Amino acid sequence: MALDPETFDALIDMVRRFVAERLRPLEGAVEEADAIPPEVVQEMREMGLFGLSIAEEFGGLGLTMGEEARVAIELGRTTPAFRSTFGTNVGIGSQGLVMAGNAEQKAAWLPKIASGEIITSFALTEPDVGSDSGAVKTRAVFDGQSYRLSGTKRYITNADKADLFTVMARTGDDPGARGVSAFLVPRELAGVSIGEPEKKMGQKGAKVADVIFDDVIVPAENRLGAEGEGFKIAMRVLDRGRLHISAVCVGVAERLIADCVAYATERKQFGKPIAEHQLIQGMIADSKTEALVARAMVLETAAAKDAGKDVVMESAAAKYFASEMVGRVADRAVQIFGGAGYIADYGIERLYRDVRLFRIYEGTSQIQQIIIARETIRRGG
Repeated sequence: MALDPETFDALIDMVRRFVAERLRPLEGAVEEADAIPPEVVQEMREMGLFGLSIAEEFGGLGLTMGEEARVAIELGRTTPAFRSTFGTNVGIGSQGLVMAGNAEQKAAWLPKIASGEIITSFALTEPDVGSDSGAVKTRAVFDGQSYRLSGTKRYITNADKADLFTVMARTGDDPGARGVSAFLVPRELAGVSIGEPEKKMGQKGAKVADVIFDDVIVPAENRLGAEGEGFKIAMRVLDRGRLHISAVCVGVAERLIADCVAYATERKQFGKPIAEHQLIQGMIADSKTEALVARAMVLETAAAKDAGKDVVMESAAAKYFASEMVGRVADRAVQIFGGAGYIADYGIERLYRDVRLFRIYEGTSQIQQIIIARETIRRGG
């Protein structure tokens, strides 16, 4: 159920001011420290950002997909690491529980997720399993009372601080996706360990790490849905997550365009601002046009999802276009800033590195192409 317009407008205004006045001034410090200040995380909790997509009955804001997309666009106007702080609670780390959890599971976990008391994470990728997500090797063997979970997950966002993992593991002998089930696995269980955070190209402050499960005893009541439904749950989670990421891409692109315009109107070459040179104008025009297209795709697909329509293809198309688009916009931004865009003073090179990840996680661009083609063929055009 959508918020009333006045309440939602107030939320957007609050997030916009928080990004502009609180987060953007901290971007350089976060990059240098590779960490989000604890006091900022607490402010995010108090604003309700950890519960954007969780129903009001569990303490969240209960935003529709369309509302969540508009908030994500605003959050995209600063380094993506800030959004990642609560992004798994809003998206992939909680939505399996929201979509497939029973009443007891939801009552036990969702209030704490919505408040930010606990951090969630989504454990699907493995050392030998990425895009072929139906081929997971982590196993969960039922012993009559509990499941014994063993395996390693790789590149898991927020693993370093997560309290609860949604884990995809093989429970049967069925090949491929049919043998995969989903589990809620608290970090505190014996046998769960976290690797050292990876050194990454960008998005400093947002950590990814291995998660190792060594014969972890998981209560049967922690399984999400029936055995063999894990892959379907994961795909539904990713459909929503891809729309959220697409919206963030739009926000970053809009931030970059605004920065380019501000710089180009001040920087002078050949006796006039570079904004008056047609080749610079061409890059600005291309960036603005592509960003407008991506915004329209995201909001239209979000509205269709809220209306209950099948948006598997549309979500993949939005993710594919928006993530590729923001990469092009970031590249043009470096070009418009010239030497200043290549050094750290203006933050352009940081965003250039940050946005590269959008074309990889929650399904690479190539996986989105496969989904788009498959769904288009299935629908007959």
